[in-house]
Amino acid sequence: MAENLLLAFGLTLMAGLATGIGSCLAFFASTTNTKFLSISLGFSAGVMIYVSMIEIFVKAKDALVSAMGVTQGNWMTVAGFFGGILLIALIDKLIPKQGNPHELKKVEDMNQPGNAKLLKMGTFTALAIAIHNFPEGIATFTSALQDPSLGIAIAVAIAIHNIPEGIAVSVPVYFATGDKKKAFRLSFLSGLSEPVGAAVAYLVLMPYLNDIMFGIIFAAVAGIMVFISLDELLPAAKQYDEAHLSIYGTIAGMAVMAVSLLLFI
Repeated sequence: MAENLLLAFGLTLMAGLATGIGSCLAFFASTTNTKFLSISLGFSAGVMIYVSMIEIFVKAKDALVSAMGVTQGNWMTVAGFFGGILLIALIDKLIPKQGNPHELKKVEDMNQPGNAKLLKMGTFTALAIAIHNFPEGIATFTSALQDPSLGIAIAVAIAIHNIPEGIAVSVPVYFATGDKKKAFRLSFLSGLSEPVGAAVAYLVLMPYLNDIMFGIIFAAVAGIMVFISLDELLPAAKQYDEAHLSIYGTIAGMAVMAVSLLLFI
């Protein structure tokens, strides 16, 4: 159990701090590698959708059916799934538009004329990403705690999708201030909310973790990840898209996830 806890926290920290990778890419690359981002974001979406519907949802249902019976267990699984979607949708709705992390930003944007609103935009974006990353941290932590191989897959997928979010923070902040350290710091801090989410999951949820609680959390995690994939990853991948690369990446992500799950049977 102690080893699983350390692994779960470590994976959540790694996934969250991937925003710093995006920040570094913004500083050291002259142009955005749109092909790489399109494939990567599609891949991440494929992993999340497949693992949510094929593995996490099923594990949630098994736990709830075992604890509550067939009828109540199935209804509670569906309620937890759509409850997770509602939670992340509400978070998304409450974020100010000027700080929307879904807004596409490229490294080249640093070379365009800026204005006084850029710093505010970057700060709002960092806050928005931090809010988004909090439930993602809970998802990564609880998944890794229950099944380390599953947690690794989810952590990698979330880390990939955090890279362009780091760019989204760094581009406006760096151009507004000319300060790379400040831009990196804001990007880095926005990712720290994922391990904070893990800590909250451990301190608040762990004392009450039984089959019913586990099933509800896992069902909600599945809903959160499906929403993130459909609302964030696939639209962003399509914006970077060239020659259906995002779809190829999505299919590749599903295939890799499917094979990795088969290997652990």
